[in-house]
Amino acid sequence: MTNPFKKLTQYVLESLRNGRKAMRHTERQAHMMVDNYLDQHLFKNEKYQDPKKLNKYEFQVYSQNGEDGIIEEIFKRIGTTNKFFIEFGVDNGLENNTAYLLLKDWSGLWIDGNPNFISTIREKYGFLIDQKKLFVKNAFINAENIESLFKEAGAPQEFDLISIDIDQNDYWVWKGITNYNPRVVVIEYNALIRPNTKFVVEYDAAKMWNQSMFHNASLQSLEILGKEKGYSLVGCNFVGANAFFVRNDLLKDLFAEPFTAENHYEPPRYYLTRQIGHPRDFGKFRNI
Repeated sequence: MTNPFKKLTQYVLESLRNGRKAMRHTERQAHMMVDNYLDQHLFKNEKYQDPKKLNKYEFQVYSQNGEDGIIEEIFKRIGTTNKFFIEFGVDNGLENNTAYLLLKDWSGLWIDGNPNFISTIREKYGFLIDQKKLFVKNAFINAENIESLFKEAGAPQEFDLISIDIDQNDYWVWKGITNYNPRVVVIEYNALIRPNTKFVVEYDAAKMWNQSMFHNASLQSLEILGKEKGYSLVGCNFVGANAFFVRNDLLKDLFAEPFTAENHYEPPRYYLTRQIGHPRDFGKFRNI
């Protein structure tokens, strides 16, 4: 007797194969469109031809966008000292601003409030944790506890890089860091708020981002805070997510002036966000 479901099963499997093929084709087309936009409208834009501008150095390894490239270029210009980083809001460790640095013989501290993310990090990066190249802390961050978390992990008072990405209280947490002096600060800003506007959400230690546009701080407010703390705004990435600050004693004549929100602001181009290449992963490796 003929199986009545055989043809249906074959049809469904074929449809799934064709669907996956169509999805891959659509994804390739989308990537090509983004590449073309970046090439024609951004990388070749006169605004970014100043060799002191950072945007044209963007590339992605483990970062969500072009942060890996900008961080690398900043340290090419100012050099490194202890090659120690601190990042909080690191997700599962496979998409953040400092994972790539671990391939380049840096060490550092990761903090995240999600225990599931911490579990994945311990699985993927366990050998670096054992070697004390990476310190991992599961904690919900606020302006009151941030320095105690640094102290508990034995972080040096002066280190090369801090990356702040907790989506809501980023401004207030940076403001709360007073006894540590990183050389470079990467911090998320609210790109929907134009660069001529002073805007910071009211501080609430327990509040988390509600996925709306009402979060964090405008670039101008971060510029002002940076000046108060002895830092200058030296750039933002194309997608309009992260701002980059360098400590004033390291600026020399290495970055594009003026160090203002008006000069370095990038609007929200979240449609440029994509994962280039194969899915991200991490495991044991050698520096040969």
